Amino acid sequence: MAGVVSRTKLGSQGLEVSAQGLGCMGMSAFYGPPKPESDMIELIRHAVNSGVTFLDTSDIYGPYTNELLLGKGLKGIREKAELATKFGISFVEGKREIRGEPAYVRAACEASLKRLDVDCIDLYYQHRVDTRIPIEITMGELKKLVEEGKIKYVGLSEASDSTIRRAHAVHPITAVQLEWSLWSRDVEQEIVPTCRELGIGIVAYSPLGRGFFSSGAKLLEQMSDNDFRRSLPRFQPENLENNKRIYELVNEMAEKKGCTPSQLALAWVHHQGNDVCPIPGTTKIENLNQNIGALSVKLSPEEMAELEAYASADVVKGERYDPTFLAHSWMHANTPSLASWKSD
Repeated sequence: MAGVVSRTKLGSQGLEVSAQGLGCMGMSAFYGPPKPESDMIELIRHAVNSGVTFLDTSDIYGPYTNELLLGKGLKGIREKAELATKFGISFVEGKREIRGEPAYVRAACEASLKRLDVDCIDLYYQHRVDTRIPIEITMGELKKLVEEGKIKYVGLSEASDSTIRRAHAVHPITAVQLEWSLWSRDVEQEIVPTCRELGIGIVAYSPLGRGFFSSGAKLLEQMSDNDFRRSLPRFQPENLENNKRIYELVNEMAEKKGCTPSQLALAWVHHQGNDVCPIPGTTKIENLNQNIGALSVKLSPEEMAELEAYASADVVKGERYDPTFLAHSWMHANTPSLASWKSD
């Protein structure tokens, strides 16, 4: 299995990653209880040895425990991996805060380096945009961290097109992380074209619709009571009853093509272009191997259009997040101008 995954250039600053990455969040947080550490270390090492070398984490996953896990998993094989982590979300007295002030950026980076047990982070994202602080201020500190060799490349997650442009003017953005899958396609209108215009790579998170395209409505039966997905609008009974038809149609096409529905949905993301790297998450080696198989699934323009029709915006019921989380998504991620901020 070693090295079966092709490589791709992410952005135009020189970062090269595996054509498919691995989202590590579910190993430690949000999708039910943390998984056994030894199993997850085995999975991380299997991924890297299989050529899935682009690993995605964040300080908020756990919080902190996922970074510690990655640090252990990469012990002795750090040079084989491209490591991405994020800052910008913190919980203060149980309340979620989005932060981008320079002192916080620096402290968060230093803490992540320590937990990951590395000298340098390959790709460092602002996880959510702090709408109280001009993006130029946050980027100024990230630029310093690049100059100091603590991070190699800078990314943004869930950022609006204007925020991306303003940030990129301060220091080149290498990648923008966004939710992109068959049933989450609103980024195609403004965000994706902006990234392509500026030569910024695109990292697609939740490319399997948070597991929906792996098992459809049955997914709910497999979730633990404290799984974050239970609160998402698309998984509410009234919406799921409608949305399960989407999975059934994808499954029918997958059977005809001799692949699984998750491979088909993942292949659709891969067919968006060489500048797009999906990072499906999993906690099982067999699922990782299956996800790698998606790279071999070929889709014609007609098949792409048919898949898109199954999950068009008017067909999918429910938002991708609840209102609290949507308030911090790219649609609302505009920051004050530098001029107005200085005059306050």
